[in-house]
Formats: sequence, structure tokens, C-alpha cells
Amino acid sequence: MPAAKVEPRLPRGMRDILPDKMIRREYVIGVIRRVFEEFGFEPLQTPAIELEETLLGKYGPDAERLIYNVGHSGGKERLCLRYDLSVPLCRVVAQYPELNKPFKRYQIAPVWRAERPQKGRYREFYQCDADTVGSASMLADAETLNVIYEILTRLGFKQFVINLNDRKLLNGIGQYAGVPAAQLGSLYRAIDKLSRIGLEGVEAELRKNDIPEEAVRRLLDLLQIQGDNRDILDRLEALLADYPAAREGVAELREIAGYLQVLEIPERFYQIVPTMVRGLDYYTGPIYETVVEEPQIGSITGGGRYDRLVGMFLERSLPATGTTIGIERIIDVMTELEMFPPRVGATVAQVLVTRFSPALVGDSLQVARDLRRAGLNVELYFEEDALGVQIRYALKKGIPYVAIVGPDEVAAGQVALRHLALGQQVAVARDRAAAQVRAWQQQA
Repeated sequence: MPAAKVEPRLPRGMRDILPDKMIRREYVIGVIRRVFEEFGFEPLQTPAIELEETLLGKYGPDAERLIYNVGHSGGKERLCLRYDLSVPLCRVVAQYPELNKPFKRYQIAPVWRAERPQKGRYREFYQCDADTVGSASMLADAETLNVIYEILTRLGFKQFVINLNDRKLLNGIGQYAGVPAAQLGSLYRAIDKLSRIGLEGVEAELRKNDIPEEAVRRLLDLLQIQGDNRDILDRLEALLADYPAAREGVAELREIAGYLQVLEIPERFYQIVPTMVRGLDYYTGPIYETVVEEPQIGSITGGGRYDRLVGMFLERSLPATGTTIGIERIIDVMTELEMFPPRVGATVAQVLVTRFSPALVGDSLQVARDLRRAGLNVELYFEEDALGVQIRYALKKGIPYVAIVGPDEVAAGQVALRHLALGQQVAVARDRAAAQVRAWQQQA
């Protein structure tokens, strides 16, 4: 009895990424990888599965409920799919103490979270991380922001802002407001919503969480501070002068902003946002996330300093900072805004070599071979279809050029090259075919 047919479908929040989308994805990853390596970050690979003990206790309860547990029959170890790339990095640093410090690594790999699927949010997605472990210098944080700026500008983003804050400043704000330590989590969650619900919404949220009335009043005064980056830092420094944690946070942000000025990164691309709160519990200093004006898709990069996380694997900790580039959201934005360069098309093939009769197959093979040796991506048409069918195949697939190897071309020692977008066709000697394709590419 034949087996029952299985309906071809995916779990919610998972995706197949078909070739046309993979080509765009590889383009974005290529830009990100080049920038990472320009700044001296080196590649690292870690397993998709980690021990449960490695992951738990690092992210906070809200995040850890999204961790996927995995296992197999008879397995003795409790295993989980990795939630991010930062905790595995810290395990690596602890496990291999011989690594040179500072250890600058990048990793581009999938992670898994039991999220509720929605636009720009998937259960399996790629993270592109660059981190520096072993330096407490704010130069490392400034360099991380420089990396973010370079990646986004090279990808064509013109309207984005890197929001900056510091967990030490947030701690000082909590102390200034007089909020009990047990209620700081509610405080941070409320002020993080300022851009979405406004000052009145934050006020209502604070009261709903039983934040003392005097604390609400003091906090609302602080949240209304405005101005350019220097003005904001000056006012915060004056207002929070009696709180050492806040002073240290302001000093770190001021130092970072100074380095960004030296790097000539326009100030419109970064701003001090005292109300910005990154959700993960392990951040200890500067934190940052990037938002775009259109479309409204949330942050497209996020990161910060986590000086105590490595210490969860070692007797002593190591300072660390880094960022995640949100490739999934970046690709969604670039697709929606049609930001991909024309050359990033639906196929990797640049030339289709036609096939005529069995007697001419060898000539088609030779032309394809020579074009590939010249560095071009070449697809050979396999079937003995009419030339029109072969050209329509190239058009449908998005292959820009067709090399026609018919009896007249073979007799003359030539190949006919057709530029499909322009409708141009020229006959050239075989050894000039690649040069002609290159000339067309340079004109595009």
C-alpha cells in the first residue's frame, strides 16, 4: 500500500529562502563581512546547540522563556538551541584562555527563539555579530558604532539614527527618582515606551506599577530634557551630579561622542536617548540600537557593553562590547524601499550559452568554459530547444546576456552576444567574448 502523501509546509515562524532572495541576502552578508574584516574582526563558528546550563541565567526571565529545548531519545545532556551569539562567544573566551586579548570576532549564523511570528520577527533568523572582548576602553564602543555606520551607509541607508544610552546612567536615573530597587524593572520598561506612548502614557504606566508619586514627578522632569547631544549630557550631568553611577555613564557617553566627532560621523546619525533601554539583563555600560524612519519596523541593530557576562564562566570577568546587525529586518527594509543595486538580480548567472545541434555541443561547452575561466558566471542550456525558447528562459530567469553558438558563428570562429535589456547583438571573436560582456557590465 503506497505511503500517504505528506503536505509540504513549514512550522510557523520558519522560512525557506529561495534563490532570488538568497542572492540579496548574500549581497547584504557580503557587505557586512567586508566591513567587519576591515576593522580587524575575525570569523568564529560555534555549534547551533549549547548545554542548557550555558544559556540559562544569562538573559533574564522574559528572554529565557523563548529558548528552545532540544534533545534525543536516550540523551543524558540537557540541550538548547542557541538564543543569540553573545553567550556562546563568552563560553568560547572562557574555554580557550589562550586567545589573544582583546579578542575581536565576528559571527554570522542562525539563532532560534520561540517568538510570536510577525513582520520582521521569525523563530529562526540570522544574526551578524561583531564583539570585542578584553578591552574596557570606550574606543571599542566607538569602533562598534563606526562599524554600524559603515555597514548601513554602504548598504544605501540615508535616514537612520543610532540611539545611545548607558546602563549606569539608567541606574543613576532610578536612584535620582527614588525608585526602590525592586521596582527598577517596572521603571525601565515604562520609560522605554516613551517614543511610543508619550509622556502621559509613561506617567500612567508608572502609576499603574505603583511607582511612588514623588519618584514619578522627578522622573517626568528628567524625561523632558531635550537638545543636541552636548546639551542633553550637560543637563544630565548637572541634574545627576550627586549620583556616581550616573556621572560615570554620562562621562562614557561624552567620550564616545567625542570619538565619533573625530571620525567625522555626522551627528544626525547618532543621538543620546536617556530613555532607551535594551531588554537583556547582561548589559553594564553603553547600549545602542539603530532605528530607521521608514518603514516602522523596530530596531535594525542593537548592542552594548556587557562587562560581567564572561565572568559567569570564569572566576574573573573580562570587559566586552559588541553589536548585532539585524540582517532580517535590514533585508525587509531594503526590499520594501527597493534599495538593492540593479546588479543584485534574481540569479547569479551572468551569461547563458545556447545549445543548437548535437554536432555543436562541443563548441557550446568550450565557449562556456572560456567565459568561466575569464571570471564570469555562466549557465549552459541543456536541451535542444528553439533559440527563442532559450532566450525566453534567460529573460524569465533574469540572465542579462546570451551567448549564441550556432553554425554560422562556429564557422566564423565567433560567438554572437545578445544584451537582453538593450536588445543589442554583436558578433565577436571567441577570445573577445568575455571582454565584450565586461564592457556591457561597466556601462550598466
